[in-house]
Amino acid sequence: MTSPAQERAGVDHDPGALDAFLAVRPQLFGIAYRMLGSASEAEDVVQDTWIRWQGTDRSDVENPAAFLTTVTTRLAINVATSARARRETYVGPWLPEPVDTSHDPALGAERAEALQTATLLLLERLTPVERAVYVLREAFGYPHRRLAEILGVSEANARQLARRARTRLGAREAVPADPAQHRRLLAEFVEAAHDGDLGRFERYLTEEVVARPDGGGRVHASRMELVGVARVSLFFDNVWRKYWNAGESRLVEANGLPALLVLTGGRPHAVLSLDVSDRGIEHVYVQVNPDKLTQYGG
Repeated sequence: MTSPAQERAGVDHDPGALDAFLAVRPQLFGIAYRMLGSASEAEDVVQDTWIRWQGTDRSDVENPAAFLTTVTTRLAINVATSARARRETYVGPWLPEPVDTSHDPALGAERAEALQTATLLLLERLTPVERAVYVLREAFGYPHRRLAEILGVSEANARQLARRARTRLGAREAVPADPAQHRRLLAEFVEAAHDGDLGRFERYLTEEVVARPDGGGRVHASRMELVGVARVSLFFDNVWRKYWNAGESRLVEANGLPALLVLTGGRPHAVLSLDVSDRGIEHVYVQVNPDKLTQYGG
């Protein structure tokens, strides 16, 4: 977050300022990450919040946590606005950067649904302001009155934004609440694909299953989503035989759910995660953009 020199400067000048910031830093990162789907951009937002906090006349701040949350949210809205324009020229399907919540349990401590990849993708349907409202309300339980203060709007407007966000997201099947069940399904799915047992592999897929690979133009990857059992099955059969079979696979945690980390030459090559309903696997997310694998040593 900060360099040792910056932290020393903060401590020497006002130890209370650093303490107040560090007390809410996990939540600030959690808000920014959920809004942006990028750990690196979220870190930049948190760093900018720290810089503004250092330059603020804190004698006028009655509630440091509320002040820092407001600054973070507004900065994240600005970043989300520019990121939205950049993603119009993104090469191939876009996926959020997976975060290793086993190493950062505080990130997943709030309501888990708003951290999962499927939900972060749905948030792309919203405007940056609607996204902020959804994250603060659904992930962190902020009341409408507080949302209004953060966004500088009326409470009635905040309620309207919250309703609009929920309507635009629509309903989706919830993933199983039991991580062990999700882990078993992921392991069976991976084993069937690894063995080339397409019949067994396909049993876990819904008819409308979608595989979404994200190479970002940085590595060779499909530049379109693959829809349907036949196409998804053929895609993974090809991927495993040509690229992943010789690598190392291990179960990890990504965005609060079990995921598969594939390493080649000891370096992370892909993170595979699932969106699961009671019907089976609805989506398979394959992150192979090396810029988005840094949480796993990339």
